[in-house]
Amino acid sequence: MVTVRRLVLADLRHSRASFIGVFVAVLIATALITGLGVLFESGFRGGLEPQRLAGAPIVVSGPQSVDVIEDADLPLAERAPLPKDTASRIAAMPEVEKVIGDRSVPVMVGGRPVIAHGWQSAPIAGLEIVDGRAPTGRGEVVVPDGSGLSVGERTVLDRAGRRVDVTVVGTVDDIGRSDDRPADVYLGDKMLASIAPGPARVLAVVPREGQSPESVADRIRSAFPGVEARTGSSRGDTEFRDAGAGRAALIGISAAFAGTCLLVALFVVSGTLSLSVQSRHRDFALLRAVGASGRQIRGIVTREVLLVAALGAAAGVAPGYLLASVLRWGFVEGGVIPSDFELSAGPLPAVAACGSVLVAAVVAGLIAARRPAKLDPVDALRDAAAPTAAPHRLRLVAGILVGAGGLVASAGPMMAEGEAARASSAGAAMLLIIAVALLGPWLMSAMTAVVGVVLRGTRAPAPVLAAASARHDTRRLAAAVTPLALGIGLGLVQLGAPAITADAASAEVRVGVTADLAVRHPGGLAPEVIDDLREIQGVLAVNPLTATQAVAQYRMVDDDRDTRTTMSLTGVDPEALPATLDVGVRSGDLARLSEKNTVAVSTDFASTARVDVGGRLVGFFGDGAPLDATVVAVYTRGLGFGATLMADHTVRAHTESGVSTQALLSTEPDADVASKVADMGLTAVAPSDDPADRAEAEQQGWVNTIALVVILGYIAVAVVNTLVMATTQRRRDFALLRLVGAKRRQIRSMMRIESLLVAGAALVLGLLVAAPPLIGLSIGMGGSAVPTLPLVGSILVVGAMCGIGLAALAAGTRVAMRGAEPGEVG
Repeated sequence: MVTVRRLVLADLRHSRASFIGVFVAVLIATALITGLGVLFESGFRGGLEPQRLAGAPIVVSGPQSVDVIEDADLPLAERAPLPKDTASRIAAMPEVEKVIGDRSVPVMVGGRPVIAHGWQSAPIAGLEIVDGRAPTGRGEVVVPDGSGLSVGERTVLDRAGRRVDVTVVGTVDDIGRSDDRPADVYLGDKMLASIAPGPARVLAVVPREGQSPESVADRIRSAFPGVEARTGSSRGDTEFRDAGAGRAALIGISAAFAGTCLLVALFVVSGTLSLSVQSRHRDFALLRAVGASGRQIRGIVTREVLLVAALGAAAGVAPGYLLASVLRWGFVEGGVIPSDFELSAGPLPAVAACGSVLVAAVVAGLIAARRPAKLDPVDALRDAAAPTAAPHRLRLVAGILVGAGGLVASAGPMMAEGEAARASSAGAAMLLIIAVALLGPWLMSAMTAVVGVVLRGTRAPAPVLAAASARHDTRRLAAAVTPLALGIGLGLVQLGAPAITADAASAEVRVGVTADLAVRHPGGLAPEVIDDLREIQGVLAVNPLTATQAVAQYRMVDDDRDTRTTMSLTGVDPEALPATLDVGVRSGDLARLSEKNTVAVSTDFASTARVDVGGRLVGFFGDGAPLDATVVAVYTRGLGFGATLMADHTVRAHTESGVSTQALLSTEPDADVASKVADMGLTAVAPSDDPADRAEAEQQGWVNTIALVVILGYIAVAVVNTLVMATTQRRRDFALLRLVGAKRRQIRSMMRIESLLVAGAALVLGLLVAAPPLIGLSIGMGGSAVPTLPLVGSILVVGAMCGIGLAALAAGTRVAMRGAEPGEVG
C-alpha cells in the first residue's frame, strides 16, 4: 500500500528542481529575518563595555532616557544633570567608601579633538603618571603617553573658540580607549571649572569593603528616585551616551525594516511555493484521478513544504548572523551606531525567524494546494493539460480595493501636513505593491493582449510563439513580473522620498537664510565668543544657533494616551532673527520668543501635535528637564529650520556643553568681517543650503540605502531563483514545440522576446507603483508634480532589476533546452 509518506519522498525525488527553488527562498527569508532579529535584540541587550569608567564599581548619573508607553525608551540628546547635593549625600551613606565626580568636556589640544577631565577623576581609570607630574595650576595639562606631545611642550587648548595656552606637565599610561574615540586629557579641576563651569554629571561610587556593588546600587536607586546607578557592563551606557542612542536606533530601524522585509519575504516564499505546486499540477491531477482525496493532497503538500522549509530555515540561520554583522558594519559607517557597539547574538532571533518562516511557508503551501485539492478528478486531468482557469474573483476585488487605498494614501501629503502625511507615502507604496501582486494575472492578461497584437502582426514565428505563450499562462508571467516590479517600485520610492525631502529642505534654507556669513567651529561657539563676534566692526547682527533635540508629549487624534516623540529644537536670538533668518511666519510673532517659556513651532509639527498660537507645548528638554512652553508663532519652513524654535540662552541652559552650534552674521556691505573671524581661529563661510537636520537626514539616507541594498539583493536572488525555476519547468512545452517542428534557435528567440516582455511589464508596473506616492509627496512638500529622483541610483535600480530578469530567463532557458527533445513529451 502506498502511504502518504512514500508519496512525499517520491515527489521530493521526482521534483528536485522545484523544491530546490523553495529551499533557496526559505533559506534567504530566514537569513534576512534572523539578521534583523539580531539587530532588534541588540537594541535591548547590546552596547558598549565601560572603558575609562571600568575602575568604578558603581556609576551614577541622571536619567539617560524618557519612558514611552509600550515602546522603547527615547534616549535624551544631552546628559541629564544630577539633583543637587547628590554626591555629598551618596558619600554620607554608610555603605559607601568614596564618591568621585567626573566631567567630560570636548576640547581641542594642539588642533586635535580630545575629551578633557578633571584630575580628581583620574583614579577612576587607574591612571599612573609615566613622566612628569599631575596638573595643579591653570595652564597645565596631562596627556596620554604616545600622543605626540612631551612634558614641557607648550600647545593651545581650544574650548568652543576660547583659546588658552597650556603646558604639558605629565603623561599617563594609555588606558585602552577605542581608537575611534577621542583621547582623554586631564586638567586641574579649577581650570576645568573655569573653561566649562558646572557640576559633575557622572559619579564613580566605591562601596566599602565587603559591600556588594549591586546591593549598594539598589540602595542608591531607592534613596534617589530617578537616578541611574549602574554596575557591570551597563556602566558603558553611562560612559558613552551614544550607546543608548545606538540601541534606540537599532530598535527603530529593525522594527521598520522588518515590516518591509517580511512583506517581501511573504511575496517571494508564497510565489515560489505557488510555482512549485503549479509545476506538479499534473501529478496532483493523476493522484485525484486514482482516488486521492483533497485532504490527502493538502497533507502531501503540507509535509513536503514542512520538510523542505525546515531544511531551508536551518540552513539560513548561520547566514542570518553573518548578515547582522554586515548590517552592523553598514550602520557604523553611516554613524547610526558607534564603531565599538557590540551586537547581542542570542538564539532568540533564529528561533523567531525559523518559526515565522515555517508558518508562512505552510500557509502559502496550503493556499497554493487549495485549487488542485478541490478539483474533480476528471476536471483535474483536463485542468492539468490546459491550466487556463481564472483566479478567484475575491482576489480581483481585494486588489482593486487595496489599490484604491494606495492611491488615496498617495494624496496624503497634498491634503495634510505633519509626519503622518509624509509617512503615508511609504504606506501608499506598500499598498500599491500588494495591489499589483493581487491583480498580477489580470494586469498581465491585459498587457499581453496589447503586446500580442503587435507581436502577431509581425507574422514571424518567434514573436507569434511568444505572444501565444504569454497569453496562455498569465499566472506564470505574473509570478515572474511581480518581484521585479516590487523591486523597481520599492527602490524608486526609497530613493525618491529622501531626495524630495532633502530638496525641499534645501530650498527652504536657501530662501530663509538672509545672513551674510555663517561662523562655525568644530567644538561649537562659547557665549564669550558670540559676544566677541558682536564687537567686530562691520557686524550688524549675530544670531547664535544651538541645535539639539527635545521630547514632545501630545495626544494623537485616535488615541486616549499621550505620545512621546523626539523633535528637533533650535535656539535662536529673537532680536537678531529679522536680520538673519526668515522662517516663514504664518501666524504669531517671533519677537515674543524673548519672553520666558515660549516656543515657535513649524506647521508640520503643529499639525502633528495639534497645537497653535496660544497653545501649550509640553515634554522634556534634551537634558530631561520638564518643558512647558506657550506657542507664540507658527512658521512654514520647518524642513529647513527644524520643528521648534526657542531663545538660544534657554536652549543652551539645557545642553551639557553650554555652547552654540554656529552663528549667523549680518554684515555691512564691503566689510571685511571674514578675515577678522579667521583671526579668532573660527571659520566664516557663506551660509549654505544645508537644512537644520542635515546630520539626521544624512543618517536616515544611509539607513535607507542599506535597507534598499539588502531588500533589492534579496529580491534579486529570489527573482533569479523564481525565473530559473519557472523556466526550467517548461521543458515539456519546449519539447512539444520541437515535436511540431520548431527549431532550437526559434525557441530561444521566443524566450528572448518573452524575457523582454517580462522586463518591460516589470518596468511599467514598477513605475505605476512608485509614481503616485512620489508625485503626491513632491506636490505636498515642494509644489512640483515632477518628483526629484537621484538619476544614477534610479538607473541602477531599474537596470539591475530588468537585467536580472533577462539574465535569469536566459539561464533558465538554457537549462530547460538541454532536455527539450521531442521524446520528452509524454
